[in-house]
Order: sequence, then C-alpha cells, then structure tokens
Amino acid sequence: MTGRIEGKVAVIVGAARGIGKGIAQRFTEEGATLVLADSEAEAGQASADELGAAFIRTDISKTADAEAVVALALQRHGRLDIIVQNAGIYPWQLIENTSPEDWDRVMAVNLRGSFNAARAALPPMKAQGSGRMLFTSSITGPQVSSPGHGHYSASKAGINGFIRAAALEFSGYGITVNGVEPGNILTEGMKLHRDAAFIKSMEDAVPLGRLGTPRDVANAFLFLASDDASYITGTTIVVDGGQLLPEGQDFRLTPP
Repeated sequence: MTGRIEGKVAVIVGAARGIGKGIAQRFTEEGATLVLADSEAEAGQASADELGAAFIRTDISKTADAEAVVALALQRHGRLDIIVQNAGIYPWQLIENTSPEDWDRVMAVNLRGSFNAARAALPPMKAQGSGRMLFTSSITGPQVSSPGHGHYSASKAGINGFIRAAALEFSGYGITVNGVEPGNILTEGMKLHRDAAFIKSMEDAVPLGRLGTPRDVANAFLFLASDDASYITGTTIVVDGGQLLPEGQDFRLTPP
C-alpha cells in the first residue's frame, strides 16, 4: 500500500522541532522524500538524520537562503512538489514596548519568510505544472488575539491574505496554496517553559479538553499536500479542538 504522498519531494522550513518536526515525521510516514530547513543547525540536522532527510541551515527571512533550500531539493531530487513554510517567531511584547526593529524582525521571519518561500518554489513548480505551497498561520491574528501579540497577530493575518493572493496568481500553473491555523499546541517548548497549572488552564479553554499535538496539525498539512485536496486552494484549516467556538468561558454542560 502506497502512502498518500508517495514519491513526492517536499521542503519543510522550520522543521527542527514542534509542529515542523511533526509535519516532517508525518510526511515521511506517507512516502515523501524530504529536505528539511531550519535556523537551528544542530537540532535541524538531528531531525534530518532521524528521518533520513537532507538538511540545510536556513534563515527564511533572507531571499538567498530560501533559494538555497529549493536549489538543494532540485539538486538532490530533480523536482519540488511540496513546500511547507512553518518557520516563525512569537516574542511576547506589548505594543508600547515594541520597537520598529522588533516589529520588523517578526515580519521578516513570519511574513516575508512566507513570501520568500513561495517565490523560491514558484519556478520549479511552474515548470512542472503542479505543486503545493503550504503555510503555518495561526488562530492568533486571523481569528483572535491577546495582549503582547501585536506583531505576531499582524504577521499571521498577513499570511492569510498572502495565501489568497498567491492562490489566485498561481492557479493557472496547477499550484495550490493553502494554510493551517493551529490553536494551542503542546510542543517541547511549551512543556519546557510553562508550568503544569498554565498548561491545565489552556486545556480548560478547549472544548475537546486537551491541547493539540504536532501530529494533529501535521495531519491537516498532509491532507492539503495530498491529491485529496487537489480542488482546494486559497484557504486555511483551523486545528484548535473547538477553541474558537464558545461565546464565553462557561461553555461546558453541567449535568442536570
């Protein structure tokens, strides 16, 4: 039995840890050949070694780095079928304390990085007449927000707008462009930097009663990368356990 993306060549940017590594693991299980990229060289190489993938250190905010990761995929495998731009930063910073340089750094990685990834992947996908461009957005920005996430919210809302524009521009080349909006996902970083009480409070805010896992998010990316999503473009899938649904915090049914 073949995998859902058997034989496809995929680049995953931001693949060293968390959601990105979860995507890489899921894509490997379903038969893809991977080139992984991340700004963290040691962790990224470890993930690549674990999965039998190639790795290149990449700062996706830089045009040359985005072009280099695509060039590596073409050099190694002769084609590029899927690109996932998952790299992102999310510093907590109130707007009044955010400098223009702070703002620009978040935009450079999150938003310009998405533009760089798409622009680098376009020529080979256009030449093939097919491709999947996928982006990690968030419910924070496009759907909701919170204090301290002004720059992050703006960058993720911008990604959604870019997805729609790129989907229109690239549709004539057989390329689909989509994204995933994760809610609260339990990653290594959250386990390391947040205490049990905080994590429990986040779980309590989710109608399904748990935080998401990187695999939950990866499953949405797998669907969008597969032939099952060939007629879907310019949209995002929310993966949040129902977090956006309640009108207020008191949403759980009390038995009569």
